[in-house]
Amino acid sequence: MKLATLRTANGGTTAALATGADTYLTLPANDVGALLARPDWRNVVEEAAASKEQTIVAAADADFAPLLPNAGKVICCGLNYGDHIQEMGRDLPEYPTLFAKYADTLMGANDPVEVTGSVRVDWEAELAVVVGSELFHADEDQAREAIAGYTVANDVSMRDWQNRTLQWFQGKAWDRSTPVGPVLVTADEAGEHFQVRGYVNGELVQDGNTSTLVFGPAQLLSYISQFTILRPGDLVLTGTPGGVGMGMTPPRFLADGDTLVTEIDGIGRLENQFRIHAHAEATV
Repeated sequence: MKLATLRTANGGTTAALATGADTYLTLPANDVGALLARPDWRNVVEEAAASKEQTIVAAADADFAPLLPNAGKVICCGLNYGDHIQEMGRDLPEYPTLFAKYADTLMGANDPVEVTGSVRVDWEAELAVVVGSELFHADEDQAREAIAGYTVANDVSMRDWQNRTLQWFQGKAWDRSTPVGPVLVTADEAGEHFQVRGYVNGELVQDGNTSTLVFGPAQLLSYISQFTILRPGDLVLTGTPGGVGMGMTPPRFLADGDTLVTEIDGIGRLENQFRIHAHAEATV
């Protein structure tokens, strides 16, 4: 099944089920994360689908909110595709390179991205994994069973800020900079590998397959669970393939008015227009 979080007319949000008929059926949960927090969430979806009292939203009218607006943890893996590692001039890692974001960074599939204070805004098309059950000190088989599903993300990065220090956090955790969605495709309906693409103003800049990941989704979840508990609705971004702007010669970055498209076959498509404003930096 495909699940989404939609904005509603009253200014709130609701979880919704894609029906396969160009419509979404609203569900009795505020968002997909809140739905997954219920152990019986599959039953909730089935009961809503069978109910005679349904609220239907046409796909053309669907306003996608951040898929997991209240994610407790947003953990990202850098340097996880061989070609991207090579373009960054690094060696293959022995362990995942991890960093964190906050839920404040997340935004909807078609939301505009407004950046003030960075002029080296880069793209990173990614497959993201949504946790469906609690994990702590899990092995890979347990981690695989705990995957609720997969979605599309773009780890938009402010490279001028990221490269100020050896720690990436300040270039990765900007509010409202990480589009995620439009849907979660449940693990039972998703394939094993995914083609991940990124486009800038219609030009293909990234095209990679998750079969080349150094650390696959179950490996990442298992590894992360060794040091922190993962709960339903947490989000793990698995890394980006080659083709980022910083790796180009000369480096290339997003400009004001550019449109960034991120798509994964079988899951969906993000389309985000950028508004980029430079301003004088505050002194430290």
